[in-house]
Amino acid sequence: MTENTGKSGHIATSDGVRLHYLEAGSGKTLVMIPGWSQTAAQFKHQIAGLQDRYRLIALDMRGHGESDKPAYGYRIARLAKDLHDVLVALDLREVALLGHSMGCSVIWSYWDLFGAERLARLILVDQMPFITANPAWSQAELEASGAVFTAEALYGMCNALAGPDGLETTRSFVGGMVSSAMSSEEKAWMIERNLRLPRIHAATLLYNHATQDWRDLIPRITLPTLIVGGRGSLVPWKSQVWIHEHIPGSRLEIFEEHEGGKHFMFVEGAEKFNRILAEFLG
Repeated sequence: MTENTGKSGHIATSDGVRLHYLEAGSGKTLVMIPGWSQTAAQFKHQIAGLQDRYRLIALDMRGHGESDKPAYGYRIARLAKDLHDVLVALDLREVALLGHSMGCSVIWSYWDLFGAERLARLILVDQMPFITANPAWSQAELEASGAVFTAEALYGMCNALAGPDGLETTRSFVGGMVSSAMSSEEKAWMIERNLRLPRIHAATLLYNHATQDWRDLIPRITLPTLIVGGRGSLVPWKSQVWIHEHIPGSRLEIFEEHEGGKHFMFVEGAEKFNRILAEFLG
């Protein structure tokens, strides 16, 4: 799957980790951050379809894809600092930042730490504000957060990932995020990309990611923002409506199931996704 994914580059983070990125095209800059355990190459449809209009940069976060796999730093705040290190190293300004799934949490953490520094626009793709439910919550709080784990289920998932069944746990978890229309070859390729993050680090990062509550931060976002969800995604679509309602002037797009509206709509509904992205970016 190397066609149309651009050229490779590397930068070193402030704590000595070599990060890999893919780059293609020229024009306005769009930096794309994959989800938990995902890789830069999974944005292949955006790189192929939009490089005639934009400068596209897709990151492999630490431990992921072709980046270094240190024994430390698997926390959302550190990934946000890594993102800042990339923007500084490549001297990128007025950037549109796209995060898929956990990539949104990285963006929210970046906003917490650096505000709008170097940024122009945000694209938030299918991430709930808080993953792990509080048993004391009302139904309205549960819908707003989009939580899909109990504390017990989160520990169970992380222990399974880090244990001897980590491979099978990953196959099942990722397999449940795509539709039956995805080819077995494409699904196998996605799972193989996921496994480039060692499972012990995947468990550490998932735990940190799933225990961050962004509901106080989201209303403080002031940049033009596009929010994309999927009607059939494991991320409840009503949580995407909540994000839209709490970011003034934001735009919301919910992909229906027949449009590829699962968790990977940028893969399964790539043509529509790219069209919406180009409209938003201008």
